[in-house]
Amino acid sequence: MFSDEALGPVNIQSLWRKSQQSAQESKSCQTRAVHSAEAEVQSVYTAISGTQTETQDQTEQLFHQNCDETELPGLRDFLLRVEDMVIRELVGNASSHAFDGFQVNWEDYSLQVSRLHCLEHPSAQEKGLHVTSVSWSCTGAVIACAYGRIDNGDWSTERSYVCTWNLDRRGLRSKQADLVIDVPTAVTALSCHPDQPALIAGGLYNGEVVVWDTSRTQDPILAQTGMSADSHREPVYQVAWVPQEKKGEFWVLSASSGGRVLLWILDSDQGKLVLNAAYALVRQQVPHSSSSFKARGNSKVGVTSLALSPWDPDTFLVGSEGGLLLRCSFSSQTPAAVASEGQSVTLRAPAVFSFRPRSGPIHSVHYSPFHRNLFVSAGTDGLAHLHSLLQPNPLLSLRVSESYVFQVQWSPTRPLVFAAATGQGEVQIFDLGCRSLRPVATIEQGAAGEAATCLAFNQQNPHLLAVGKTDGTISIWQLSADLTEQSPRESSQLEQIANQVAE
Repeated sequence: MFSDEALGPVNIQSLWRKSQQSAQESKSCQTRAVHSAEAEVQSVYTAISGTQTETQDQTEQLFHQNCDETELPGLRDFLLRVEDMVIRELVGNASSHAFDGFQVNWEDYSLQVSRLHCLEHPSAQEKGLHVTSVSWSCTGAVIACAYGRIDNGDWSTERSYVCTWNLDRRGLRSKQADLVIDVPTAVTALSCHPDQPALIAGGLYNGEVVVWDTSRTQDPILAQTGMSADSHREPVYQVAWVPQEKKGEFWVLSASSGGRVLLWILDSDQGKLVLNAAYALVRQQVPHSSSSFKARGNSKVGVTSLALSPWDPDTFLVGSEGGLLLRCSFSSQTPAAVASEGQSVTLRAPAVFSFRPRSGPIHSVHYSPFHRNLFVSAGTDGLAHLHSLLQPNPLLSLRVSESYVFQVQWSPTRPLVFAAATGQGEVQIFDLGCRSLRPVATIEQGAAGEAATCLAFNQQNPHLLAVGKTDGTISIWQLSADLTEQSPRESSQLEQIANQVAE
C-alpha cells in the first residue's frame, strides 16, 4: 500500500478494479441511431423549334454572294481556256465504238464445272472398248451411250453395246446401266429421236443403220437396213433424224466413209428402213472453190461428219476424210458421176458450195442454233473454225488442242459459247464474247492419255454436259450459270461476228 500526503493512503486493488470496470463500460458502448429519408424528383423538358428558308430571290442572291466570295483566283480564266478542248473530247467519246458491247459485271461469277456422275459398263471396259457417241433423250432424263473403237485394228467382228441410264431414277447405279443392248459389231454413231424418248438411231461399223426401241426389252430392234445394194458398205460415221413436212414425222439420215449420204423411211410395221433418197459425193463434182483438191477420176469423198441446218430444211453440211467441207442440198437433181451398183434409187450429187479445205479429216460439224449462217467445224488440225455459209474462208480459227478435236458443239442457251472434246482428254469451253481467244473453262478428268471422243449438251437441262472417253466412262458435268445463262447483247455480238469479212 502506498500513501500520498495530499490524498492520504491509496488502495491499489481498489484502483485496479475501477480501471477494469471503466474498460468494460467503454467496450459496450453503442453508436447513435441512424436516420434515413426517401425523396423522389421528376423533371419535364419540352422544346419546340422551327425554321424557314429565305424566299427564292433572297436565296439566289446569297448564293451568288457566296460564289463571288469563295471563287479561287484564276478559276474562271482556266475554265474558259479549256472549254473548247473538253467539248471536243466529249464529242469524240460520244462517237467512239471502243466500248460497244461492254457490260459491267457486278457479280463475281465462278467458272466452276462439277462432275455429277461417272457412268460405266464394266463388260465394255473389260474389252477395252471406247465410248464413240453419246446422245440425250428428248426428255433430257436419259443418256444413251455407244461403244466401239476409234483406234486402228481389225475389230470389225468384235461385239459391242448400246447402254442407257435414267438420271432421274432414284436408284441410279453408275456401274450398272438401266438398259444394255448387245450389238454384233462396233457402234460408230448414235442419235436419240427428237420427239419419242424410246427410239434411238445408230450406225454400225459394218455399214448397217438400226433403230432401237428401248421400251421393247425382249427385242429392242425396231427397224434396220440389213446388208443390201441400198445399204452402206463402209462404217457409218453419222446418223441424224430429219424432220418432214408432216408434223411429228422423222426420217433417218446416215453418212459413211464410202462417200454416200442416204435418207431412210422408218417402216416399223415391216421392221425395215426403206431407202428414199441417195446422194454420192464424188471429187470431180466438188464445186470449184476447192480447186486445191485435184479431181482424180471419180474418186469418192469419204464422209466423216454431217450437220443438218435448223433454219433451212433443204441444207446440210458434210465434212470429209480428205478435209473437204461442203454445203449440200437435199433437192439437188444432178446425177452423181458413179456407176450404178444396183441401188433402188438414183444417186444424186448434193454439193453446191465448198469451203476452204483443211489439211486433215474433219471430225465434227455443228450449226449455230442462234444464227442461220454460222457453223463451227473441227478435226485433226486441233483448231475450231467458225464459218459463215456465205464465205469460203473461216471467220475465226481458235486453237483448241495440240491433238485431234473429235467433236465440237454449240451451247443450246448461250449464242457465243461452244465446247470441244480433244484427243488430250480435255473438254475446252470457249466464249466468243471474251476478248481473249483462250478457253473460259477446261474440263479435265480421268487418266492421262485417255481421249475425250464425244460430248453432248442437254437440250432440256442446259446445265448438264455429257462427255465420253476412250477409257469407257461417261461423265455427266454440271455447268455453272455463267456458262448457261445468256448475257445482254449477246445475240447482237454474234450478229457482228457473222457480218465480218473473212481474211
